[in-house]
Amino acid sequence: MSYSWKTRTPTIEKFVLTIQAKINEICNHTIVGIYLHGSLTMGGFNPGRSDIDILVVTNEPVSGITKKKLAQLFVFHSNSPYPIEISFLNTNQLQKWQHPCPFDFHYSEYWRERYESDLDKGTAKFINDAIHVDPDLAAHITVLNHRGICMEGKPIAEVFPSIPKEDYISSIMGDFEDCLENIVADPIYCILNMLRVYWYLKDGVISSKQEAGEWGMEILPTELKITIQKIVNDYSSRTDISRIHETELLRIKNYVIGEMKKLTIT
Repeated sequence: MSYSWKTRTPTIEKFVLTIQAKINEICNHTIVGIYLHGSLTMGGFNPGRSDIDILVVTNEPVSGITKKKLAQLFVFHSNSPYPIEISFLNTNQLQKWQHPCPFDFHYSEYWRERYESDLDKGTAKFINDAIHVDPDLAAHITVLNHRGICMEGKPIAEVFPSIPKEDYISSIMGDFEDCLENIVADPIYCILNMLRVYWYLKDGVISSKQEAGEWGMEILPTELKITIQKIVNDYSSRTDISRIHETELLRIKNYVIGEMKKLTIT
């Protein structure tokens, strides 16, 4: 079953508010705002599959000491019960937009082992003062600008720049290319994300994966709709997709690639 912030369960709300409070404890007076984006704001949050997507803006760079505390926080709380994907940016990084966008700190489950290693060994190989850049932030901020939620602090429009369309496309196309490679290994995410990119390029719609799947069931050829229905059903539940054959996935992949080429040509 899917949820939005408006239809959230008490468990979802408690988890998000706990993380918000603990971020405030660590970052104290430096917080400009804490913002939700992604599936929880767009009505496609699946408690069994979705991340809690958060952007935090501070009025000064995040120090190495604070990064260590944040790493400890997210290693402990992420996946208990929901995975967290979060980026911390400071106001200077947003005042003059550049793509890829710089950031101070990032956590997702992809980074868990590296942060755990630093914390266990007392090292700072990954938890350090270095400034990194992330091409995905152009997409995250675009979604936030269109469909995000300010949990606390300054309004979204006062903090975040308007992202140029070419930067947003660059950001989502990077993910699209990864999906072409990983469609068999991660079919639910890849198919729905490919449809989401296709929909944006076709009609300019910024959608969730759930919405993109439902759109695909309406506009894709009949012979592909059965597979899309399976994927949407699986995305909305905790089931796997072992009953979907690789050839079904490749048919959708080839169809979307062909339609995307037409859009590029025109």
